[in-house]
Amino acid sequence: MHNNFYFLRQLSTALDQKLAGYSVVSCFSQNKDELIIELNNEKKSFFIKAHLHSFSCLAFPDHFNRARKNSIDLFDEIILKKFIGVTQFENERSFALNFEKGYALIFKMHANRANVLLTKDQQVIQIFRNQFSADSDLSFSGLHRTIDWSKKCFLENRNNLKEVYPTLGKIVWSYLDEKGFNIENHDKSWILLNGTLELLQQPTFYLIKQNAQIKLSLLEYGEVLKKFSDPIEAINAYFFLFTSTEGLQKEKLMLQKQLTSTMDSCQNYILKNQKKLEEITIDTQYKTWADVLMANIHRVERGNKKVELEDFNGNKIVIKLKPELNAQQNAQIFYRKAKNQEIEIKKLTTSIEAKKGEVERARRQLDLLNTITTLEEFRNHFKSTQSKVTKKSEPVPFHTVEHMGYQIWIGKNSVNNDLLTLKYAHKDDVWLHAKDVSGSHVVIKNQSGKTIPKEVIERAAELAAYNSKRKTESLCPVAYTFKKYVRKRKGDPAGSVVVEREEVIMVTPRL
Repeated sequence: MHNNFYFLRQLSTALDQKLAGYSVVSCFSQNKDELIIELNNEKKSFFIKAHLHSFSCLAFPDHFNRARKNSIDLFDEIILKKFIGVTQFENERSFALNFEKGYALIFKMHANRANVLLTKDQQVIQIFRNQFSADSDLSFSGLHRTIDWSKKCFLENRNNLKEVYPTLGKIVWSYLDEKGFNIENHDKSWILLNGTLELLQQPTFYLIKQNAQIKLSLLEYGEVLKKFSDPIEAINAYFFLFTSTEGLQKEKLMLQKQLTSTMDSCQNYILKNQKKLEEITIDTQYKTWADVLMANIHRVERGNKKVELEDFNGNKIVIKLKPELNAQQNAQIFYRKAKNQEIEIKKLTTSIEAKKGEVERARRQLDLLNTITTLEEFRNHFKSTQSKVTKKSEPVPFHTVEHMGYQIWIGKNSVNNDLLTLKYAHKDDVWLHAKDVSGSHVVIKNQSGKTIPKEVIERAAELAAYNSKRKTESLCPVAYTFKKYVRKRKGDPAGSVVVEREEVIMVTPRL
C-alpha cells in the first residue's frame, strides 16, 4: 500500500507540515529512474528520493552524498523556490508539492509507470521519465477523481466493486475477504466496508509479510513485522527493508544458480567419465594381446596383417598386426597402449574425485545459503567465497582430452570447427581431420621446443576418426598437418577448409 491513495494522503499531509519554511536547493539524478530533491530551511536539509524503477517508491533519507560524476541537474525552474503547500489529488495515487511563482512537482506513483512532473500554473512543462510522453498532457484538475460511496452504488455494483472502488488496492481487498466480505449478506458487507474505510482515515502503519513478500499496510493484516505512527518513518523503514530483502534475494538466487550449475556440470562430468573409466578398466585387450604375442613370438611371422592365437584361458583370439613389424615390435606397441590406458585410468580417477569434492563443497554452500536471512550476513559469509564461484563463462568451441601431457582439442560442430581452427589454434599446432568425410577438426597443442610424439598423433587421429562419419568403420584414414597449412577460402561453408602438405595415418576410431 506504499503507493495507495490512502497512504499517500497520510504522507502528503505529513510532508505539508514537515516542509513548512523549506526551499528547494538542488534537484538532480545520478541513477537511472531515480530523482533526488534536496530542500533546506537554512538550518538543515530534507531529502526526497523518488525511486521509480520497476519497484517505485518514495523515500526520505537523512542525508545523501551526490556523486562528482555522472550526475545531472534537473528542474532548474524550482531551485530556490519556497515550498507553500501540498495538493493531494482525490482518490488518486498522486500528490503535488507546490512552490512559489506557480510551480509544482507532481509525484505520480503509478507502479512501473511512476513519474515526476514539473508544472507551471497547473500546466506540465517538464517530465522526469521522458518515455511516458503522455504525461505531458496531464492537467492538475484532471488528476482528481470522484468515487460514489453511497449504499445505492454499492448495491448496484455488488459484483463489480473492485472497478467501482479502485483506490482500495489488493491488501484492502484481501483484508475484507479474510473478514468474510464476500460471503456475508449485503448489509453486513456494507458495514464491514465502512468500518474498514474508517480505519484508513486515521491509520497505524504496519510493515507486514504476506506470501513471503514485505509490504506496507494501513491495516493489521498478515504477519506484522513492525508498526509506526509516522508515515515518513514507515515508508523509510519499508523502503530499506524491501530493497535490502530484494537485494538479498537477488544475491542468493544468483549464487544458488551458480552453485547448482557447478553441481550439475560436475555430476555430468562424473557420470560421463565414470562410464569411460569402466569401459577402459574392462578393456584390457592391449595387455592381453601383448602377452599372447610374446608367449608365441616364434609362431608369428613378419608380414602378417593378423594372427589367430589362443589366450591364457584357451580361447581363440584374432590380433591385428602391423605387417612391417615383427611380433616383439607389435607387442611393444600394445604394451605402450596398455600403459597409456593405465595413465588414463589414473587421471580419470583423480579428476572424478576432484569433481566429487567440488560437488560436496557446493552442497555445503547451498545448505549454508538456506540459513542466511540478512544481506549483511550473506556478504560476511560469501564475500570471499563468491569470487571463487565463477560465473559461467562463454563456452569454448571444443572438447579437451589430455594424452601423454599434450592437450588435444576436438571441435563441437561445423561452426565451432572454424572457431577452433581459425581463432584458437596456433600455427605450430598439429591439425587433424578424418579424410574425405565430415567430422570434427582436431588440434594437438604444440609444446615449445618439443616434437609431438607419434603416439599422441595416433591418439588424436583416433579421436578425429571417432568424431567423424567413419566412426563405425574398422579403419579410418586421417589427414594431419601443421595448422599453418590450413586455410579457409572466402564464401566456403562452415567447417570447410583447404589443407596443404598433409600426411595420412590409418587408425581405428576410438573415443
